[in-house]
Amino acid sequence: MSVRLPPPMDLSTDEGDERSDSESSESDDNDQSWDDWASDSLIQVPCLSLFEEKKFPSVEEALTYDRITHGFDLNATCLKLSLDFHGRIRLINFIRKMKPSPDDVNLLNGHEYFFTSDEYLLPTLEDDPLLQVQLDDWSDDEEEDAAKTDPVRRIKTLEQKLALAKQSLDEYRAFVAKKLDLGNSLDAPLQAEPSQTTAPDRDDDTHYFKSYAENDIHAVMIQDKVRTSTYAHFILTNPALFRDAIVLDVGCGTSILSLFAARSGAKRVIAVDASDVAERAARIVKANGFEDIITVIRGKVEDIALPDDIKQVDVIISEWMGYALLYESMLDSVLHARDRFLRPGGVMAPSQCKMKFSLCDATEVFKDRVGFWDDVYGFDLSTMAEDLYEDAIVDVVGPNTLLSEPCTIKDLVLSEITPRQLDFSSSFTLVSTAERRTKVNSFILYFDTFFTVSGRPVSPETDVKVVKEGEVILADIWPAGGKRAPQRRQSLSADRDAATSFSTGPQSMATHWKQTLFLLREPISISEGSIVHGTFHCRKSEENSRELDVEIHFSVKQDPEGPPSDLIVQMFKVR
Repeated sequence: MSVRLPPPMDLSTDEGDERSDSESSESDDNDQSWDDWASDSLIQVPCLSLFEEKKFPSVEEALTYDRITHGFDLNATCLKLSLDFHGRIRLINFIRKMKPSPDDVNLLNGHEYFFTSDEYLLPTLEDDPLLQVQLDDWSDDEEEDAAKTDPVRRIKTLEQKLALAKQSLDEYRAFVAKKLDLGNSLDAPLQAEPSQTTAPDRDDDTHYFKSYAENDIHAVMIQDKVRTSTYAHFILTNPALFRDAIVLDVGCGTSILSLFAARSGAKRVIAVDASDVAERAARIVKANGFEDIITVIRGKVEDIALPDDIKQVDVIISEWMGYALLYESMLDSVLHARDRFLRPGGVMAPSQCKMKFSLCDATEVFKDRVGFWDDVYGFDLSTMAEDLYEDAIVDVVGPNTLLSEPCTIKDLVLSEITPRQLDFSSSFTLVSTAERRTKVNSFILYFDTFFTVSGRPVSPETDVKVVKEGEVILADIWPAGGKRAPQRRQSLSADRDAATSFSTGPQSMATHWKQTLFLLREPISISEGSIVHGTFHCRKSEENSRELDVEIHFSVKQDPEGPPSDLIVQMFKVR
């Protein structure tokens, strides 16, 4: 990793330095005041907003935009929290990295974990001008008043403050160099020749694709009745969408979804997979007599070209969801396919996924995964459980384990969402439904998935279909005797866009995705009506882009009028 930081400002001017400015420019510069010079040299560089991907010509304009548009004043916040140079850097890098909402940032009290973490001294944004400038820290009221009558004193004071800022910046540069093991590279010319020995590019894909070459993983997915039957139901009961359509199946696996699409009347299906299973998928297609309709392509969808001069497709189908919905990062590839190949007005299937979040009583999971180590044949092996709180646990819990109504922490509309938005921060408020005082030892995350013929999102009032254990869910597609069910004429009424859906939550029959549990190191006590408020942060792991880093920040109010508890922060890996 390489980091470039702007050099610290130098007040000295050597007579021998080359100047490219004209004499008239020199004269204009000499007419500038000290404040004008400092402002031009520090502030007149392009700068991104702290909360949007908007770039402004200067630091001052970026901060003014954030203050007016988002209600966040960086300089006022630094003063309120009494932040020093390094505290200010940590705050900026925290906002850039975790992407909290402005409201969440305005609630900070200065005692949060990241204000003492060296991690947030490392620049999140390369060459971030906000890390170099402290706009309102060049003078104070007392010195300003004195300077009105004594300009010499004003210059001396500003030189002292500038020297202090330079020293702080030098110390910061030295820290970054040491932390990243760059040695003296930060002092080297930017035009230096690159080293002839470079580290190999990180490979997050090889193991991932190899894992999908095995039979077992495909058996697990196909035998997941909730998953497979919902896809089958949507495709086979909506022939008007698929008839004569060109369909792209991203991550086709065994080609089961492609077979459904061909049976539903698709004119052409392009099935793409980057793993070895693609070779068997081609043989499966031929064995079922669909080789004239389905073309299997082995490769990454980012790299392929559609066959036979096909430029666009009408429908993209894919089963891209992973644990906690976003694990494996396959959605990035699906969105790439959407942007390259889906025609305007085309349909994504599924069309929408909602990440659901709730309080959970995961006592049984805790006993099996953590408590088990406390007494093993009379020995204390609890050391083995010390790191278990750092990883999310994928397991199944029952419907009675939910201790609050779930809230949606991320609503992904597949026709609209961008890859950048898959790293996110979301505020949540959970109200306890516990009938008596109890301890919460976990948060739970699962997702609901929706399919619509139009590809549009469902209305907020739409309930997800919950499949109960033992419910017959394949009868309308494969009736007794294995014969194909008769095709029903599709309704032309307003209900024709009614959603097909399934849930991976505890209320539904278990799926192969199970649920994702975030065990708390310190369980929290709640009773009916207790409020847990916080922020859920999720981003791709820097070590492996197919894994997730999750941070949950929360506090508890025992009743709506009561004071909140201390803010609790816990970090997890989903891997």
